[in-house]
Amino acid sequence: MILAAVIVLAAGYLLGAIPFAVLIAKKHGIDILKAGSGNPGATNVKRVVGKKAGNLCFILDMLKGFVAAGWPLVAFHGVEFGGHVWAVELGVSGLIAALLGHSFSVFIHFKGGKGVATTIGGMLALSPFVILIGLLVWLSVFFSSRYVSLASLCMAASLPIASYFLGAWPYGEGRVIFWITLVLALLLFVRHRGNIARLMNGTESRFTKK
Repeated sequence: MILAAVIVLAAGYLLGAIPFAVLIAKKHGIDILKAGSGNPGATNVKRVVGKKAGNLCFILDMLKGFVAAGWPLVAFHGVEFGGHVWAVELGVSGLIAALLGHSFSVFIHFKGGKGVATTIGGMLALSPFVILIGLLVWLSVFFSSRYVSLASLCMAASLPIASYFLGAWPYGEGRVIFWITLVLALLLFVRHRGNIARLMNGTESRFTKK
């Protein structure tokens, strides 16, 4: 069990640490760490490099979370350690490790993105119905406000609420999903603390229709 956890955590971190935003922007001759907001994430890539590059970055960052959380679910499905199947717990561990790798990448001096796309990908593997609700919240808030950060924060807040009402109670059978959504929400709020300050000050950037 310990060896399995170490492998899942190491693989998740290294996968999450791949700086797709930096690589995609570099291909276009841009240092994304010095352009726009300086954040190596899909939103900044979309603003600085373009829509196609930003969407590609989002998909790749999402795949990091999906693979990091998904492969332990498959590899350890039905495998018992100490009389318990730990596949879901290992999948959750893989997602957390991927988020840490994405946010504090060893490849770019422990800088990184805010983890929204990676969270979506991981939750798609762990609990697709919960993240579907989260995405609907994101879309409704974004198209009504044009603030990516506000939409991301509202999506984050919706995850533990959705998981609770879909049956993942804190002390029930689905408690792992409830607690991971709560942890993910807190992590996303911490990673967006600068955006929260700008939203409150009225200085946050927004996407405008062209």
